[in-house]
Amino acid sequence: MNILFFLKPKSEVAFIYDYCTLRQVLETMEYHKYASIPMLNREGEYVGTITEGDLLWGIKSYQNMDLKRAENIFIQDFPRKADYEAVSADADMEDLLRKAMNQNFVPVVDDQKKFIGIITRKTIIEYCYERMQEMENE
Repeated sequence: MNILFFLKPKSEVAFIYDYCTLRQVLETMEYHKYASIPMLNREGEYVGTITEGDLLWGIKSYQNMDLKRAENIFIQDFPRKADYEAVSADADMEDLLRKAMNQNFVPVVDDQKKFIGIITRKTIIEYCYERMQEMENE
């Protein structure tokens, strides 16, 4: 099966750029209610994922943190515990599933490493559940 069947395209996904400030990232994640968010560079390439945990541990190292100060801290300076691994658009289902077991979503990139969207673990589970129900009804 083609994994693009599961793709939530970039136009429907909130993401941040690696040159965003801490405040911009916090506000984006709060608005969309995301616990983790893809990060792109200026060329539109996927460069990693920022999680709430990354932000909490990063903020801990700053003294007297407030929103005004967060406007002068760039997210690329924050250490990330572990980036979500991306798959290429032509990846097979096995590779997608292997990554989805350990990530809330799997970033998808094209052959030029440009971010084209995500596949959520929820979408994969829903598909498997529907197939299971179909098999039971046969």
